[in-house]
Amino acid sequence: MREVKATGQTVEEAIESALSQLNITKEQAEIEVLDQGKKSLFGLFGGRPASVQVRKAIDPVETAKEFLLSVAREMGVEASIDVEVNGRDVEFRLSGEKMALLIGKRGQTLNALQHLTQLAANKESDQFLTILLDAENYRERRRQTLTNLAERLADKALRTNRAVSLEPMPSYERKVIHTALVNAKKVDTYSEGREPNRYIVIAPK
Repeated sequence: MREVKATGQTVEEAIESALSQLNITKEQAEIEVLDQGKKSLFGLFGGRPASVQVRKAIDPVETAKEFLLSVAREMGVEASIDVEVNGRDVEFRLSGEKMALLIGKRGQTLNALQHLTQLAANKESDQFLTILLDAENYRERRRQTLTNLAERLADKALRTNRAVSLEPMPSYERKVIHTALVNAKKVDTYSEGREPNRYIVIAPK
């Protein structure tokens, strides 16, 4: 249940009734007073109860977490999730058995889950959240792999004096390549192609 209407002798009483039905605190609620109510004359006639509409405030982080857990369950994975919120950046760190299923080949499944979780988080939120998904420290291991790859291909570009194209990657992985070679004096990096097939080129200067 996400929303209820409730009545009471006072607005506060109506709110308390609604909160108890939703099993939430006032801080978790969006409250709309429908009718302030009116005291009856001498307690006999002319009165009407106060009424309110109370809805559970949407927590996009919690929504995204529940979505991710349910998708993992559908894939046969019982995962635990640690959440770290830094402003509008939210990192979900997954752990448990069968994490390889959630990571997929070269992180493709993890990237797809990240995209879907971001859609779920922002579906009903008025502030855009950036979601990062990690499983068993995969992102750090992938970052190291990409950094090594960037350095190796930069050497190849210089050795052959030809531009080298990498396979298509998501934007944050391309950023790892750019960052790894940002101070390289003899090569340039730039992106070509359209999403989702955008890729990096490493070229001699």
